[in-house]
Amino acid sequence: MSPADILIQDEIRLGCAADAIVAALPNRLSQGILRWAEESPYTLALVTQDRTYSYSDLAKAVRECIQFLEGIGVRNGDRVMLVCENGASAVLLFLALSELKAVAVIVNARLSEREVELIFDDCEPRRIIYTVADSVAAVNHANARSCQKVEMSFGVLMLSDETETLNISNELKPEEQVLAMIYTTGTTGKPKGVMLSQRNLTFMAFVSGKLRMLTAKDEIYCVLPISHVFGLSAVCCSVLFAGATLHVVPRFEAKEALRALSEDGITGFLGVPTMYALLLEVMPKSWSADKLRFLYAGGSPLDPNLKLRVESQFGMVLHNGYGLTETAPTICQTRIYAPQNDCSVGYPLPGLDIEIRAKDGEEVVPGDTGELWVRGPNVMLGYYRQEEMTRQVLKNDWFNTGDLVYQNDMGAIFIAGRTKELIIRSGFNVYPPEIEAILCDFPGVSVSAVVGREREGDEEILAFIQTAPGRRVDISALLSFARTKLAAYKIPTSIVTLDELPASPSGKVLKHRLLEM
Repeated sequence: MSPADILIQDEIRLGCAADAIVAALPNRLSQGILRWAEESPYTLALVTQDRTYSYSDLAKAVRECIQFLEGIGVRNGDRVMLVCENGASAVLLFLALSELKAVAVIVNARLSEREVELIFDDCEPRRIIYTVADSVAAVNHANARSCQKVEMSFGVLMLSDETETLNISNELKPEEQVLAMIYTTGTTGKPKGVMLSQRNLTFMAFVSGKLRMLTAKDEIYCVLPISHVFGLSAVCCSVLFAGATLHVVPRFEAKEALRALSEDGITGFLGVPTMYALLLEVMPKSWSADKLRFLYAGGSPLDPNLKLRVESQFGMVLHNGYGLTETAPTICQTRIYAPQNDCSVGYPLPGLDIEIRAKDGEEVVPGDTGELWVRGPNVMLGYYRQEEMTRQVLKNDWFNTGDLVYQNDMGAIFIAGRTKELIIRSGFNVYPPEIEAILCDFPGVSVSAVVGREREGDEEILAFIQTAPGRRVDISALLSFARTKLAAYKIPTSIVTLDELPASPSGKVLKHRLLEM
């Protein structure tokens, strides 16, 4: 299908023209979710490990959270740090903060104490709330501070002392106010707070749900951390905005995920490629899931071999998508009605403009590789207290993703790699995802990551692999295999086997940690 055909089909599913989306959105994300308490009060909203919530229950619990937050002095524009793992507490508090026009700084409790403190020092929250009913890791963080227990109807919270701090000016229009701050380390390892507005997240919730054709009959498995924008926006917010049911799961366990997909009426699953690789490792031959209707991958490059294996064993298409924290997160995704037989990330979402530019800022010749720039309602407000860093990536409403992409003849987008991760070896451009895909084709390799390291005026290629459980990989044989698939200048200088590659809570490999090794 051509981009024009895609847009026509998108607008049919959206129920409006692409340029009319923003006008149809509520001012606050929570308004678009809590309305279901009136329209379909008995439909299941949340399913947790020990309890279910109808949309009526959800609205009641959010009101309880609002009273609690007001009682502890949370004001319009205040930053409230939620140290959490997936569970009812995090979802309810997030919606209550939306209603109060406050700012949710959502932090994964699985981060180290040092990492949490770095975020605390940067965002200076008025309060820290630990969702200890859903997370042992949150308990450990709370115990490191002088915290008080708070009994809520949905579980126990722990609360830090109040900090007197300046709040974010929320004199902007309601839809332009900051709703969430998501901290991302990127390639540097230094956390920076991405400010996402009510409009950013409401736009994404509406569009994501419509393009996946979510209805009240859908039940979506949410194991991606809601402290990460993929889990928060593309899964949690879009499912609840559509009035569907969200199964909230704190941590990924491959066998338990397969059981849930098979037995719990799950209709959709979204995960990073690593999750799919782990699912395949434990999937029994007789496995089936009658109600499952879509699978989506995102968060990191999808290699062709994994896509083929997933589609073969699941018996359905593995869709792909692409975006960044700064774009709330999605820029492109393949469409359920137009599956791709390659590893394209599909077409831009309706309502977005994209350009592929060369280093001089001019658009590249169609088919050539260049940096992807995007403009639209999904683009962040900026980095918190990082004006210069914001100016470097946001120019005249256009955001520079820093990712290298190209389009095929039909307009589908392919990711070549990140600008900062591009390896220049002997004068040739080397894109890590290409090498990673080849390494993962070799029997026994579960996950791979490729980085470049400067060496005597050139760059050498370092590869790290994680093997499947119970498997060993002969590195010499792997290098020989790579030589049959890749040009000589793309062959890794060395390949290191690790029991587990360092990864963020969302499952994305942390390449800066590999370089530190």
